[in-house]
Amino acid sequence: MEKQLLRLTVNGQEYELYINPKTLLVEAIRDHIGLTGTKRGCDTVSCGACTVLIDGMAVKSCSVLAMQAEGTEITTAEGLEKNGNLAPIQKAFIDHGAFQCGFCTSGMIMTAQAFLNENKNPTEWEIREGIEGNICRCTGYNSIVRAIDATAKGKYTEVKS
Repeated sequence: MEKQLLRLTVNGQEYELYINPKTLLVEAIRDHIGLTGTKRGCDTVSCGACTVLIDGMAVKSCSVLAMQAEGTEITTAEGLEKNGNLAPIQKAFIDHGAFQCGFCTSGMIMTAQAFLNENKNPTEWEIREGIEGNICRCTGYNSIVRAIDATAKGKYTEVKS
């Protein structure tokens, strides 16, 4: 199959890639652009490790062809950091030990960020419901919920890494 030109905007930077039209967005991000925070997990849209934001919405990038993302703004976990400063949700995950092996962390953070963009004052139940599409096999979710809750309550604002 002949490769096609694809223009993607990822974390505010434009990329031109020549890819197979059947390339998944997760593959384009990891293998062609080199941003490895986005993990390829289950390939069945079940685990959420590959979650990125597309125009602000949490999307499992193993479910999207890269060509479908042309013309959108894609944000990965690497793109949350601004001017060397971690995003509040990233700092909260660190402080609350909301990761163990780290495999799901980027996808979980991206889902949490999209969730908090929509719900500024969630209850614990809403947080748990908001991340239910992401699987973590290590933490038991309590530390993740605490990190999201602390971020929602404004305990993390200007964060220097």
